[in-house]
Amino acid sequence: MAIKNRYDFVMLFDVENGNPNGDPDAGNSPRMDAETGYGYVTDVCLKRKIRNYVDICSKDLSNGEDEKGYNILIKPDKALNTKFTEAYQAEGLKLKNKGKDPEEVRKARDYMCRNYYDVRMFGAVMSTGDDPCGIVRGPVQINFARSLSPINIQDVTITRQARTTEGRQETGETEMGRKSVIPYALYRAEGYVSAALANKVSDVTEKDIEILWGAIINMFEHDHSAARGKMCMRKLYVFKHDSELGNCPSHILFDKVTVELKNENEPPRAFSDHTITLDASMPEGVEVIERL
Repeated sequence: MAIKNRYDFVMLFDVENGNPNGDPDAGNSPRMDAETGYGYVTDVCLKRKIRNYVDICSKDLSNGEDEKGYNILIKPDKALNTKFTEAYQAEGLKLKNKGKDPEEVRKARDYMCRNYYDVRMFGAVMSTGDDPCGIVRGPVQINFARSLSPINIQDVTITRQARTTEGRQETGETEMGRKSVIPYALYRAEGYVSAALANKVSDVTEKDIEILWGAIINMFEHDHSAARGKMCMRKLYVFKHDSELGNCPSHILFDKVTVELKNENEPPRAFSDHTITLDASMPEGVEVIERL
C-alpha cells in the first residue's frame, strides 16, 4: 500500500577515534569545513550505509516474499547498463532500442522500481546504454551531516611489518603509515520523505519506510572497521505529517531538536557531554516519533 504521510527526520550519530568519511582530495582525512573547522559526512556516504544494510538483510526483510524487491542497484557486482538490459529482458521489451519507445522505457523504469529498493527510495538516473530505464526522482533525500562542534583531526603514525615489494622485503625494515582520526565528534543529519513523489513514480510502501528507519538505526552496526573507529547512531527523530503534502515546513520541525554542550569550555569526548532537547509541541497535523 502506498504511503499517505510525508515524513521529515533528524539523525544524531557520533564517532570515537575514527574517520567517519574520508576526503580523497585531502589524503583521505576526515572531511572538514576549512572556514569553520566543523566536520561533515556526505549524503552519499550515509546512503551507502543504508544500501549495504538492506543488501545484507534482504532475505530477512522480504519475509518470504519476493526477495528481488530488496535488490540494490548501486553496488559493484555488475555494470549498471547490464542491469538495465536485464530489466528489458524480464519485461520482454525490445533490446538495443535506445529508448525510442517511451512506453517501453516506462515499463523498464517500473521494473527497476519494483525490484531495487534504492531506486524506489533514493531515485536513480538510468538513461545510459542501449536499454535505458529512464529517471526516477527519489522521494527520500538526506542532507550532509555536520558535526555539532569543530573537529580535531589527529594524524596517528602506525607501523607495519609486511612490505609491499621484494626490494623493501630485503631491507627488513618496518614500514611507516598514517591514520587520520577524530577523537570524538557528534554529527547531525536531516532528511525528508516525500509521499507525493513516492506515489507519483516509485510506489514506496509503509513497509519500505519501516525498513528505512531500521536501516538508519542499524547502518553502523554492520559497517565497523578499524579506520572508522566506533560509530553509533544515537538518536532518530521522525516527524510524521497526517497528509501527503505535509502540514508544516521541515525547517520548523528540525528546529524542535536542539543539541548543546554541557561545558562550552571543554571539547566533547562523549555523547554524555551533550544535552539533547526535544520540543514536543508540534504544529497541528504533525506527530513526532522518537525511534531511537
